Amino acid sequence: MPAPGRQSERATSQSWRKALRTNFLTGLVVIVPLVLSLFVLYRLFLAIDGLFKGVVGVFLAQRIGLTFQGQPLPGLGFVALVLLILLTGLVARNIVGRRLIAAGEEFVARVPLLNRVYRTFRQIVQALVSNKREVFSKVVLVEFPRKGLYSLGFVTQDTRGPVQESIAPDVYSVFLPTAPNPTSGFLIFVPKEEVREVQLSVEDALKLVISGGAVALSDAGDKESTTAPEARVWVRNPLLRDSAGPLGES
Repeated sequence: MPAPGRQSERATSQSWRKALRTNFLTGLVVIVPLVLSLFVLYRLFLAIDGLFKGVVGVFLAQRIGLTFQGQPLPGLGFVALVLLILLTGLVARNIVGRRLIAAGEEFVARVPLLNRVYRTFRQIVQALVSNKREVFSKVVLVEFPRKGLYSLGFVTQDTRGPVQESIAPDVYSVFLPTAPNPTSGFLIFVPKEEVREVQLSVEDALKLVISGGAVALSDAGDKESTTAPEARVWVRNPLLRDSAGPLGES
């Protein structure tokens, strides 16, 4: 039988190891997302800065000799792009600017292929920045890809135009993101009576999709939803093909 002193030392050692492991994992959870976020922002800054850095840097270096250790100043391209966007917006809001932009769009509309690409990107940007339209207005569950399996989606709009006119029931336009990459997915048109609204914020729903269902939903247990108690969520992840499970399980 071990002496009481040895038992105390063993318990202290186990407690110390457990505390060390807990502190390490806690620090990992805090540091890794922060480092990855800063890295993404840094790479995005470099990409944007690189668009105009060469032209603006060479111009300033030749005209006024403004350099940093013989190289263009960091951030010049980023500042130049922001100023260009602001200037374009200022010009576009007056009569002369509107006429110039209208003439430019008319020219682009006559160029094959370019007109379709331009029109598509313009509609996407207008949908994202416009206050008149709600993007991802609701988080919903729809039965997809078959009855009995529920997919998490976002209502993008109350469908109108030729699509709605071609369908008998009144439908919603629903975007179903893929996991873990929510930038791709499916656009489906679902009858309103078949859409189950979920009391989740768009942010929490995206967390659920990106994590493949592993992240616990914040305050999900305190909120009532219109989903059936036995509803199961189907996560479209090629690496997790059998990841259907009750909504909110982690």
